[in-house]
Amino acid sequence: MTGWLVFACTAAAGGVGAALRFVLDGLVRTRFGSGLPWGTALINLTGSFALGLLVGLAQHRIGADWVMLLGTGLLGGYTTFSTASVETVRLARDRRWRAATGYGFGVLVAGVALALLGIWVGSVV
Repeated sequence: MTGWLVFACTAAAGGVGAALRFVLDGLVRTRFGSGLPWGTALINLTGSFALGLLVGLAQHRIGADWVMLLGTGLLGGYTTFSTASVETVRLARDRRWRAATGYGFGVLVAGVALALLGIWVGSVV
């Protein structure tokens, strides 16, 4: 692909990723309420695994253009570290110390573990 085509496709994929995040977060909020930010957690955890999988696949099976399109575009628009950070701060400001600590550290540790799992799966398939 040419540089401009990669750019345009990456931008479009970012929009698709953001739309997927919007829909999934809304579905999770409807199902589980807004007591804890489960939607953002699910989005970031699935995104961590998916990006890890993509990185693992990139070692032998897919080209740099696809990594840019799917990793930077789709998954960059889908995942949201900044929202998870703000939601952790909101829990702490509401004096929900256990929830803030559990959510903040839990999403971080689980996200790293899922990224590692994704890299492993992508490198062995």
